[in-house]
Amino acid sequence: MAEQGPAGSAAGPQREGRDGAAGSSARQQRAGEAKPDLLQEDDDSSSDYGSSDKPGTALGRTAPNGNVLFPDVFHTSHLLFYERFKAYQDYILADCKVSEVKEFTAEYLAKVLEPSGWQAVWRTNVFEVLVEVVDVEYSALKAVVQLSEPFLCESRDSTFTLECVQELLELKERKILLQELWVVYDESGELDNTALAVEHVRFFYQCIWRSWDEEDDDDFDYFVRCVEPRLKLHYDILEHRVPSGLVANYQNYLSQCEELYSKFSDVRSCLSSSDLDSEVENVSMVEGLKLHEKIEHLKRKLKLIENPLLRYVCGYQKYSSLQAKGLRPTGAKITHIVSSTMVASTLQSLIRDKLCPESCGEEQEIQFHSDPLAAVNACYEGDRVIICPGHYIVDDMFCIADSVELEGYGLPDDIVIEKRGKGDNFVDCTGNNIRISSLKLVQHDAVEGILNVHRGKTTVENCVLQCETAGVTVRTSAELLMKNSDLYGAKSAGVAIYPGSTCTLLGNGIHHCKEGILIKNFLGEHHDIPKITIISNKIHNNEGCGVVLVRPTVPSDVKDALAEGTKGNTQPIQSGNGTARAEGFRQELPAECLTDELELYEQAEISEQTESNYKIAYELMVTSAKSQLEKRRLSELGSTQADDNLMSQEMFFSIVGNQFKWNGKGSFGTFLFCPDS
Repeated sequence: MAEQGPAGSAAGPQREGRDGAAGSSARQQRAGEAKPDLLQEDDDSSSDYGSSDKPGTALGRTAPNGNVLFPDVFHTSHLLFYERFKAYQDYILADCKVSEVKEFTAEYLAKVLEPSGWQAVWRTNVFEVLVEVVDVEYSALKAVVQLSEPFLCESRDSTFTLECVQELLELKERKILLQELWVVYDESGELDNTALAVEHVRFFYQCIWRSWDEEDDDDFDYFVRCVEPRLKLHYDILEHRVPSGLVANYQNYLSQCEELYSKFSDVRSCLSSSDLDSEVENVSMVEGLKLHEKIEHLKRKLKLIENPLLRYVCGYQKYSSLQAKGLRPTGAKITHIVSSTMVASTLQSLIRDKLCPESCGEEQEIQFHSDPLAAVNACYEGDRVIICPGHYIVDDMFCIADSVELEGYGLPDDIVIEKRGKGDNFVDCTGNNIRISSLKLVQHDAVEGILNVHRGKTTVENCVLQCETAGVTVRTSAELLMKNSDLYGAKSAGVAIYPGSTCTLLGNGIHHCKEGILIKNFLGEHHDIPKITIISNKIHNNEGCGVVLVRPTVPSDVKDALAEGTKGNTQPIQSGNGTARAEGFRQELPAECLTDELELYEQAEISEQTESNYKIAYELMVTSAKSQLEKRRLSELGSTQADDNLMSQEMFFSIVGNQFKWNGKGSFGTFLFCPDS
């Protein structure tokens, strides 16, 4: 009796390691091996598919949707992650190299696939036809078929007749790829393994395999390096754990890479021809090298997204499509009042505190709403939304594209806006000057976080941000000022700062997140250096570090240049027209950038957390210097164009008076990644 596999794995005898008995002698065993009972459960596991001890099939069925009365087919596309994972890891691919994928797959099919006597629906983008399998060519992953009787066919083209199908089959020598077949349902259970095996092959070549995989190094375990991360990404996307923008980027990179690889293959075929003259060969070689470089760049981006850790720490650039309405045609600015129920006392208080001409300076037009989302959607440039105490439930996201003010009337804990339902974000900001104050935002199921600042400036003051997934994100070219607010509960970083952004955090509490603050970097791209001010915040009880800096590893020549530039030099590191330095356990700000408010904060007494503040300031200073040396190096090599403004910039930051307590991995950490890995 063969070793039992898990339900859903359609597994033959479990593969041992590359040097194990099962892997080395599989071909000799194949001829006399009995068909194993493949749907039995492991002793310590349970399955939705039941046990082979029970008579009949353990799989479901799917009825066809078209006009032709095709028979039902096995429903196998709903397999769980662990079922596919175990099938590929233990029974199909094991520790094979990339060049052995087809061989190992054929070996697996020979163990579990019925060689003949079963029906399937042959599906293409143009037609569906019922066929009968009369043989299987395992090495080619193809089935030899004949048309079933009676002839059943459904086509998008009305001129596609029986004669057309027969002609197409003759051209294909009646050999059809297994992944194009959907096994017809059989309640006896005898075809369960066949249906699952075909499903595993189909899923692998549709969702896992890449046409350029065989170009990669053949000295690694293909399952570990490629199959596992791609399978995890597939299920992360299905379960809405990946932002839709990142999914779109991934699909776009895949399409571009497929197109470029097709062109590269054509060029390579031309080069292998013997009738080309030397000049044409040289032109083709140059074109091939350029295509290869582009393909490698896209492959690195794909691997970045496939790696769950790098996907999280490196981030991606998202371009919001929100469009501002601008001013009303009448030029009027309206105050929107939100209240689930309005009583006379509340209205009198509002008129006294917020709406009287003396406090506003002019007569106002007022609109009343019961839903804060409806109020925000009704806003134009310059409008104000005042939200009265209450608990408001919203099912959609706030998209704020104009300069509006959103404020609570009372204490934040009394004015709660809670998001329910799926979606990338809770609050999306693209307006030039948005202000949010005195609110409590409670987030559920927002993959990208509770607040996303895409562009423009957003000010958050005296708010409570209760996160469930991600926290606040400040994207490239955007600006965030957050002060006197409380942020907690993020399963990623509380605040994620992208390159080229401006982020000022004053007097906030950031706690009980995976990391407190994450300063991100992009893979192989160059942006303006961020401007970061972190003053008098309490960053505590985070799972990882209080502050994490993500950056690529520095090439050896840049390290040498940095060491040479700083050897024996105790002066501050000079950067163009500016100076980045850590002095007196603090990072100094240019005088022209200081506001009265910042000056007030910087005059505060240095606390016991001085060392942590100094360490973060110093690391940011060094990173700034390394970044500029790298830009100079790339400019000298001709990889990038020199930008005088960019080259003269420094990382503008102030790290003063912050308290770091009880963070799982300390106050500060650096995450290094290799762009070429």
